[in-house]
Amino acid sequence: MEVLFTLASFLLLMILGYLFGSFAERRHYQSIWTREAQYRHIVVVNQRFPREKNVRGTQLVMGSVVISVDYFKRFLATLRTLVGGPLNSYESLLDRARREAILRLQAEAEQLHSTRVYNLRFETSSISLGQNDRIGSIEVLAYGTALIQE
Repeated sequence: MEVLFTLASFLLLMILGYLFGSFAERRHYQSIWTREAQYRHIVVVNQRFPREKNVRGTQLVMGSVVISVDYFKRFLATLRTLVGGPLNSYESLLDRARREAILRLQAEAEQLHSTRVYNLRFETSSISLGQNDRIGSIEVLAYGTALIQE
């Protein structure tokens, strides 16, 4: 009887984790889509050298975000490693992190009255290790050169 109660508790917690995690992820994507539309006028490219004339100056801009891996995504990834294949649960996490970092970079460029950012680069790192040296949180840093035009 105790084993059944433990199993039921585990399943209930997994279902709640999935529901709350999915809700939070959808809400974050809604925020990303809204801000991507807001910053659409700021062009961000990975091209190294700008071709623009009348450039008054340049400024390093960056955006950084730290996102934690939730327990449900870690559980799904662990199951997936047993059979192999892509880790879709981590792919959405990294997609949100990269897009959020770019949005923060664009916000910084907008404060400088820049509409172009060149030489976009990313750095990704694990900043905390969870149980058994598994990734607990990741940081994504996006940086580039904002052109400040005359």
